[in-house]
Amino acid sequence: METTIKKIEDMSLNAWPSYKMELYDGWILRFSHFYTHRTNSVEQFGVSSLPWREKIPYCEHEYQRLGTPAVFKISPLVSPDFDYTLENRGYEIQHTTEVMTLDLSHTHLNACCDDIILTDHIPDFWITGLFDLKGTKDPVHRAVVPSMYHAIPKRTICACVKKNKQIVATGLGILDRDYIGIYAIHVKEEYRGQGLARQICSGLLAEGCKKGAEHAYLQVVKGNTAAKTLYSSLGFQYFYTYWFRVQTTVPPSSPDADFLIPDK
Repeated sequence: METTIKKIEDMSLNAWPSYKMELYDGWILRFSHFYTHRTNSVEQFGVSSLPWREKIPYCEHEYQRLGTPAVFKISPLVSPDFDYTLENRGYEIQHTTEVMTLDLSHTHLNACCDDIILTDHIPDFWITGLFDLKGTKDPVHRAVVPSMYHAIPKRTICACVKKNKQIVATGLGILDRDYIGIYAIHVKEEYRGQGLARQICSGLLAEGCKKGAEHAYLQVVKGNTAAKTLYSSLGFQYFYTYWFRVQTTVPPSSPDADFLIPDK
C-alpha cells in the first residue's frame, strides 16, 4: 500500500507544477501565490538528513519572505510525529482531501460523451473557461496559472463542454506511467445535475484507456458529497487521506510579495 501511495504522490507532483519550486534536503517547497494549497506547500519526497527543528523554521522563513503562511502537506508517508510537531507550533488542519482510485479493467463507462470536446493539449481558451467557472478574478492568478498548466510535463487529455459558445464544464486527464489522474472537474452552476461531470469523467477515462492507462486516481475534498457520490458510481474507491497544516499567524508581507487568500 505504501508503495502505491508513494507512486500516486509522485504522480500528483508531476501533474500540477508550481509557479516556483525549491528543493531542500528531501523536501520540495512550492510557491504559487497561494492559488491552491497543493501548489503552495512543502512536500516530503525524499530522505532527509537535517533535523526538523532546523528545517521547519527555514521553511517558515522562506514563505514569510514571500508574505504567505507556511503550509505543509501531511500524507500517510509523513511521520505522525511530524504532524504533532506542527500542531504544537500552532498549525491548523485545512483542506482535508481523500484520494480515490479505480482499476480501469473493472469499470463500465456507458455515459454519452457526444458533447465533449477533447484535445491532447491544454488550450488557452480552456484555461480561461476554467477561471470563469471557478470565479478566479485575481489578476495575479490569471497571469501566473496558465504557465503552470503549460508546464505539466506529462501527456494530457483536456475536456470541456460548450453551450452557446461558452465553456460550461471542464476536466483534465494527466497520463503518468499506467495511471490517468483526473483533475479540474467543474460545471457551471446552472448546468449542474445534467450529467455533464459524469460525461467528462467517462470521456477522460475512456480516452485514457485508449492511451494505455490501466488505473485512475483523483482527489476530492472531504465533505464534497456530490463529487464523491459521482466518483463512487464510476467505480472509484477510497484509498487514503491527506491534509495540510497551515501556519495560523500570517507573517507581514515583504515589500515585493503578493499575499493572496487561498483559492479552495
